[in-house]
Amino acid sequence: MATANDTAAQQSPWWRDAVIYQVYPRSFADSDGDGVGDLTGVRERLPYLAGLGVDALWFSPWYASPQADAGYDVADYRRIDPAFGTLADAEALIAEAHALGLKIVVDIVPNHVSDRHPWFREALACGPGAEARDLFWFRPGRGPAGELPPNDWQSVFGGPAWTRTTNPDGTPGEWYLHLFAPEQPDLNWNNTKVREEHESVLRFWFDRGADGVRIDSATMPAKDPALPDFDSAAPPLPHPYIDRDDVHGIYRSWRALAEAYSPPRALIGEVWLADPVRFAHYLRPDEMHTAFNFDYLNSPWDPAALRTVIDATLSSHASVGASPTWVLSNHDVTRHVTRYGRADSSFGHALRQHRTPTDLALGTRRARAALLLALALPGGHYIYQGEELGLWEVEDIPDDLRQDPIFHRTGGTDVGRDGCRVPLPWSGDLPPFGFSPDTAQAAPWLPQPAQWASCTAEAQDGRPGSMLTFYRTALALRRGEPGLRTLDFRWLPVDDPAVLAFTRADGFVCLANLSPAPAPLPRDAHLLLASDVDFDPATGHLPPDTTVWLRRP
Repeated sequence: MATANDTAAQQSPWWRDAVIYQVYPRSFADSDGDGVGDLTGVRERLPYLAGLGVDALWFSPWYASPQADAGYDVADYRRIDPAFGTLADAEALIAEAHALGLKIVVDIVPNHVSDRHPWFREALACGPGAEARDLFWFRPGRGPAGELPPNDWQSVFGGPAWTRTTNPDGTPGEWYLHLFAPEQPDLNWNNTKVREEHESVLRFWFDRGADGVRIDSATMPAKDPALPDFDSAAPPLPHPYIDRDDVHGIYRSWRALAEAYSPPRALIGEVWLADPVRFAHYLRPDEMHTAFNFDYLNSPWDPAALRTVIDATLSSHASVGASPTWVLSNHDVTRHVTRYGRADSSFGHALRQHRTPTDLALGTRRARAALLLALALPGGHYIYQGEELGLWEVEDIPDDLRQDPIFHRTGGTDVGRDGCRVPLPWSGDLPPFGFSPDTAQAAPWLPQPAQWASCTAEAQDGRPGSMLTFYRTALALRRGEPGLRTLDFRWLPVDDPAVLAFTRADGFVCLANLSPAPAPLPRDAHLLLASDVDFDPATGHLPPDTTVWLRRP
């Protein structure tokens, strides 16, 4: 007989408790030997992804782009970048993924486009005062000859957020806003043409079977039209370009569009906000369905910090009836095997801690424990490609091979994100580790460390205790636990505050020991899975940096 939990799980939208795997196409699998991953490579690996036990695939941008910022500078949303394949390849990939039971999420970047986008090229060609310039933020400069930027805003990637143009007659011209790289001019969302075009793009991909969109830099499209100076030491309220109230109108329109499809499509936001109340505004019933939990990703491996962020997450999401998400790594942050092996295991964009002493064995142990902890929490979970192989951050990439604009715009003071984007190792004992075919004429676009020979999917496949086997086992158990597909959650009393203990529905219990000493186990519980491959429940104690899943009668 079906239980109430079974019925709730069947009726719940897929995204509320899905495990979503992020595919970074450039680094996933190279089918043609040019050193760059492509959609055919992904299609060949779809059985691997289905076998891993994930529910959906999120693709970082695969659109036509000059690749000034790894595809987040989109020149044409309706074409696939030739490095990755064709639109027909994308359509075939979506169909083949669906046949394997996998949903597809594509990336949309509303804040900006490429400087090669037809709109921006027209705006430059037309000169000051043209209607085409109103699609962006063109302004005269300050100073006697307009030689100073219109305001003091700084780029997320370092340096000024303004670049001066050259008029068609060769004279110095207006400046344009780019909160990221100069190759990424910001769009003016006060122009109805910008709104209409993005809704058209959403329909284009929803009509081709995309089950949802991930919305990049979701807090940033709306700007204060006065473009005031911004003192980061004493920031004005509201902020001139982050989390402005008028940004929510964009997503209410998108939600209505997504809900018009059957089944409805999902809106997933990249929302970097410290304020949980403001964060929850994006998850109101008429806006996004879910958003990335960066507070959790940023949290160090510390029991008090993790408990605080779990409580805040559950509370803020409950206030708007939304489902939480949990994420450990992505394409913008230092891989968590490396972070968790450091004395300071937190992450922030200003805290990459490049070449900080790292204990990779400790980081790996904690990464396994962190996975079971996160998978046991209510809501959805994101996996960044390669974390299921136990990959660590590659920190010794030669400077002349680094491609992240953050590295170049900061003069190397911030090494950027290339270290987490190194191509995956699939097989073999030497680079390119099956990422490219044996006949490849080009090396992978970023170099792979020789030490990854032990991390390949081939080396780990079927090996007891390997990270890949552990992920497959954990995801299969999670999928089979109806109590984990509800929002049921209750902390359990413990003697040691460094032990996180909670229960879900149907007697499921999760214990994570973050203390330096063993912790006692409940006597009446049956072991389902442990993060430590050598864990022996007969000892009656849970070792440090270990998480277990238990069943209580």
